[in-house]
Amino acid sequence: MNPTEPRSGPGALSEQRGFVSTQPTAASNSSQERQQALLQVDHLESGYDETRVLWDVSLEVRRGELVALIGANGAGKSTLLATLSGLLPAWTGYIRFAGHDITHRRAEEIVRLGLSHVPQGRRLFSALTVEENLLLGAYTRRAGSQQAIKQELEEVYTLLPKLRERRRQLAGSLSGGEQQMCAIGRGLMSHPELLLIDELSLGLAPQVVDDLLNALDVIHREKGLSLLLVEQDVQIALERADRAYVLENGHIVLEGTGSELLQNERVRTAYLGT
Repeated sequence: MNPTEPRSGPGALSEQRGFVSTQPTAASNSSQERQQALLQVDHLESGYDETRVLWDVSLEVRRGELVALIGANGAGKSTLLATLSGLLPAWTGYIRFAGHDITHRRAEEIVRLGLSHVPQGRRLFSALTVEENLLLGAYTRRAGSQQAIKQELEEVYTLLPKLRERRRQLAGSLSGGEQQMCAIGRGLMSHPELLLIDELSLGLAPQVVDDLLNALDVIHREKGLSLLLVEQDVQIALERADRAYVLENGHIVLEGTGSELLQNERVRTAYLGT
């Protein structure tokens, strides 16, 4: 199917919304509650060259929330995260983060405001050490904050102790799980309010995934960091999510709490095989 021709139109969307519980969601909050959202996205469109991938996407992440974004391969999940973090331009629509309009901000400005992105594929500098990669995550921190950066580095090592053991090792020599730890650690080094994580568990052994999920539980539940998680393992994502969105063909078709979507017949059939 041509990505520029979404299979579902607005009429189909209203029918698809019927699959969601009538409990309050992002779409049904009062305007005052929406203003309190850490991240607010309204009617966003984006894509590559002349090919539209995202159309009329609206969602929000509130402070302290873990929000999951699920969907099939090619649905536009990575494109959405790249647009939110300034790596791709927004065509139309509106992105507001921490009270700032970031719709057309540069990526480094967005990081400085407190939104950090852990991309799919990790994208580490393989010829640099683990610690050098981590310190690159702090490049937007202002001069004179060396003590704060040192403290942040120590917190990352405490959260992900394997990185301390590997800190002098070249990133290119790490296992896939260790590289993912390094990518998450690098994202945390910018001291974000919101961390976007694209495909946490992709290609990793179950024990490594458990270790990473435990680390996320610490930074989310104990430290209050907000998370927007794209995850291929829908069961894992929805079990941990406060709220979640389903993206199909570049458009949000379902939203609700994690537990609501776990019980949703359409989600169970399409993504859980039950």
